[in-house]
Amino acid sequence: MSKLTIDAYSRQAITTLLGDHGLGSELTPTLLSQVFGLVGESGEVAEKFKKCIRDNRGELSEEDKAAIIKELGDILWYINSVAQLMGSSLEEVAQQNLTKVLSRKDRSAISGSGDDR
Repeated sequence: MSKLTIDAYSRQAITTLLGDHGLGSELTPTLLSQVFGLVGESGEVAEKFKKCIRDNRGELSEEDKAAIIKELGDILWYINSVAQLMGSSLEEVAQQNLTKVLSRKDRSAISGSGDDR
């Protein structure tokens, strides 16, 4: 299999978004359903880590790691959908985030809180 680029992933993944969920304002039912999906999948990742702490004293098995990676893929799908529905792209999200975190690193501002640090 050839190496997958973020842009190729983004173009292919958005084709699996089902329905338009209605029309209206910018906060369409379609966009909101994708945001709620993102929150739900993020919760599933947290839940898997919680169970590793609760049931396995913080040890991650290979099965745990595989399950978490699978859920991270679902999160990626939702991030792509939200970005696309807002007229952006996964590429733009990644670039803006990289610019932000590298700026923090250059300014020794990685610690702390707030997006504008």
